[in-house]
Amino acid sequence: MTAVAFFDLDKTIIAKSSTLAFTRPMFKAGLLRGSTLAKAGIAQAYYQAFGADHDQLERVKEELTSLTKGWDRAEVEALVEETVDEVVAPLVYAEALAIMAEHRGHGRRVVVLSASPEEIVKPLCRYLGIDDVIATRAAVDEEGRYTGELEVYAYGSGKADEMRRMADDEGIDLEASYAYSDSITDLPMLEAVGHPVVVNPDSELAAIAAERGWEVRRFESQVTLRDKLPAIAASGAVATGIAAVLAYWALKGRKSG
Repeated sequence: MTAVAFFDLDKTIIAKSSTLAFTRPMFKAGLLRGSTLAKAGIAQAYYQAFGADHDQLERVKEELTSLTKGWDRAEVEALVEETVDEVVAPLVYAEALAIMAEHRGHGRRVVVLSASPEEIVKPLCRYLGIDDVIATRAAVDEEGRYTGELEVYAYGSGKADEMRRMADDEGIDLEASYAYSDSITDLPMLEAVGHPVVVNPDSELAAIAAERGWEVRRFESQVTLRDKLPAIAASGAVATGIAAVLAYWALKGRKSG
């Protein structure tokens, strides 16, 4: 059996909400109104400062499914592909990239789990050289338009369910696997593996980590992939030397901050 390193996306690999980060390109494309963009800006600022709890994420889910009902999925996918470099380049934690490279160097697959829509998560992760993704999947009608319903909601216990399903299907040893997240909403995900690691935890998760003796990490250094890591972003290179360079950038950024 193989081991996997499971990573949450928002505030674990990237410093913002992946969904909210794409609201401006969607506004420019005419998919969102100005009032919606303003609300997204406020939500992003709040998320940066305080994170998001269960009730807030449930409200986001309801609002998103209602807002996107009738949108053409292919149009959304094309928009994300066109703007992913612009949106994501400055948001990535160097520490996360270094740890992912280290896991790959030890023969572990890296899998991203996110409650954000797969139309956003998959292109974003391809940009980072990550092919294995489990994300929320919306239902579409025969014309490829969103129905306002969800087929898969990769959130809370749903993430752990998907992890166990993958483990059963692909022979993954969850006890030997790792999971990284910042949020109490991902407690089931962290509990599903033998090596849970909390990253920039919210207060509730920090308390549980202290009580259970879980490893806690602080990710602080945001790197611009466009300028510093083009080869890694394009190829997903994982050599030990590259991991060392990434770790150096992370430490350098922390010391200069």
